[in-house]
Amino acid sequence: MKRKIFFVLTGLMLTGLFSQAQLQQTTREKGQLALTIAGASHFARLPLRCIEKELPYKTGITFSDSSLITAPRNYHPVFYGCFDWHSSVHGHWMLARLMRSFPGLPETKQIREIFDRHFTEANIKKEIQLFRTKDNKSFERTYGWAWLLQLQDELLGWNDEGAKRWSQAIQPLADELSKLTVDYLNKIVYPIRVGEHSNLAFGLSLMFDYAEHRKDDKLSAAIRVAAGRFYGKDKNCPFGWEPGGSDFLSPCLEEADLMRKVLPPAQFMGWLKKFMPQLFDPTLKIEPGKVKDRTDGKLVHLDGLNLSRAWCLKGIAAVTGNKHLLQLANEHLEAALPQVASGDYAGEHWLASFAVYALTSK
Repeated sequence: MKRKIFFVLTGLMLTGLFSQAQLQQTTREKGQLALTIAGASHFARLPLRCIEKELPYKTGITFSDSSLITAPRNYHPVFYGCFDWHSSVHGHWMLARLMRSFPGLPETKQIREIFDRHFTEANIKKEIQLFRTKDNKSFERTYGWAWLLQLQDELLGWNDEGAKRWSQAIQPLADELSKLTVDYLNKIVYPIRVGEHSNLAFGLSLMFDYAEHRKDDKLSAAIRVAAGRFYGKDKNCPFGWEPGGSDFLSPCLEEADLMRKVLPPAQFMGWLKKFMPQLFDPTLKIEPGKVKDRTDGKLVHLDGLNLSRAWCLKGIAAVTGNKHLLQLANEHLEAALPQVASGDYAGEHWLASFAVYALTSK
């Protein structure tokens, strides 16, 4: 009996310590969970472990000849770490966001040294070459493209000498991906409504931030037209069908998140009431996604779904003034944040970026 009591008390103590550690990583501001500098440092260390780690690596390129059968670093001299190109890109974005948001971040010196090595004119020229080959024009479309433009948006909005230097190096790649996106939107006939990388609404949502902030009028106009064409008349999104077994994005909520950006608030409210009327139900419950095996790279996607749902619900709540949606966002954050540092590379190479985006997006 004493042994049982000991283990129960020990378990309660560990739970208390874990809860305290989680609490130190976030705080509550105006009903929302916000990141602390301790949390920022915790998350920064995750991509720093892998941002210059070449293997394991999952490539998405098409080999038209044997010239690209080489180490990924030879054709991706910037974004070769963290398992795949897009995870490396949003890992860099996350580190830039954290340095900009937390001037006293302990990892700042290490991050700046990495950025100085990575963001050079020669490296970016090499990255661009791949997108100009016939067989790889669609490489990382639109997910990786969107994160690259988010990275550039972050650097361009930061009054910092290093950021100015890095953004100047990156701009040709941002211009290339902006052009490719406009061309793509002029050709694509149907939207892509999946819960993974190719979800069109998610990609356009992140790209729209860059286009609006940086006065990329061609890209901004192309996104507005595409959003209206694909989603303007949508009604009754089948949210009850979500999530899929490997979703890390919500097709319904990502679409709503895009439309809140491209539509005036009053028009968005009218559209949302037709598209997702359940969001106006004060008793609405949305159960966070569950993961049974965090060593499975597809199943762990559901941890990311909880984070992406949170940022969508936060954004919609900000426009609608719906505090219940903010509560649902917090529930998803609380379910996901303890899982970001799971101890397995399948989730750790990317989930911190989603956590930081969810905690810092507006």
